[in-house]
Amino acid sequence: MDTRTITVNGHAVEIAETGRGAPLLYLHGFADLHAASVEWLPFHETLARSFRVIAPAHPACAGSDEDEDIETIDDLAFRYIETIDALGFDKVDIAGTCVGGWIAAELAVRHPERINRIALIGASGLFVKDAPIGDLFWETQAEQGRIYAGLRRLLFRSETAPEALAMFPDTRTDTARELSRYKTMRFASRIGFSPPYFFNRKLRDRLHRFGGPALLLWGEADRMVPTAHAKAYEAGFPKSRLQVIAGAGHSPQVEKPAETAAAIAAFFKVAPARKAAAKAPAKRKAAARPAAKRRAAPKAKARAMPRKTAKRRARRR
Repeated sequence: MDTRTITVNGHAVEIAETGRGAPLLYLHGFADLHAASVEWLPFHETLARSFRVIAPAHPACAGSDEDEDIETIDDLAFRYIETIDALGFDKVDIAGTCVGGWIAAELAVRHPERINRIALIGASGLFVKDAPIGDLFWETQAEQGRIYAGLRRLLFRSETAPEALAMFPDTRTDTARELSRYKTMRFASRIGFSPPYFFNRKLRDRLHRFGGPALLLWGEADRMVPTAHAKAYEAGFPKSRLQVIAGAGHSPQVEKPAETAAAIAAFFKVAPARKAAAKAPAKRKAAARPAAKRRAAPKAKARAMPRKTAKRRARRR
């Protein structure tokens, strides 16, 4: 996998990039690139047919530096807007999965002028009464020291699903993937271990600040972030659309990669409304020119009248 490293406020950030087309910033979750996988997944490869997918690794994940100063989601949001600056984007489209979706939502409400559109896949970030977010840290503790059925059940529709077993096997033989998973948990502990647990209680009341289009993709059997959270996001964003993916749990990007990628591609391929709006003033300006000339003509004639009058008066003298 091709990666590069950029420096953001003195910290190294690993960037994976693939594909061509309009840029799409992708913020990863746990059953994802830079986490349980050290390679692009079929989901990302499908997106890369239509977009230039740019995927930063969260602090402490993959090759990104760990940052002791990041203690809250507020700290992380600052780091990500600095990352967007370092990547050279004035405005950008963002897709995010789980905690990556939470980060995308925080950026959208804090810096709405910098974000065109967002797509959230099973995003955490909200407090929803009677619908708690699943205990990821508890489930990362293996049963009998070797069985990760609970973690697979939390992140997928079934603990025996082939993709779940492939990504979180009970046998630990792949050192690179094991280290990547460990780094992701270290990152997650900074913003999600202590209460509030993977949410910002104030975020829900701030969602109205982002007026751009928002796509919400949720697996119908999501046990990590229940669909009640999807409905809360839908109610909070002024221009949102919820799509529930059948046969998927918390990780539709892994469980239903083609369907999930198709939904995101269709959403981001539509030209933003701002482009059409930008053309309107130019048209109005062009249409206004002839009228301006017509208005100017009488003034020129009016200015000429005194000079003719002066000449006639001079001849009379």
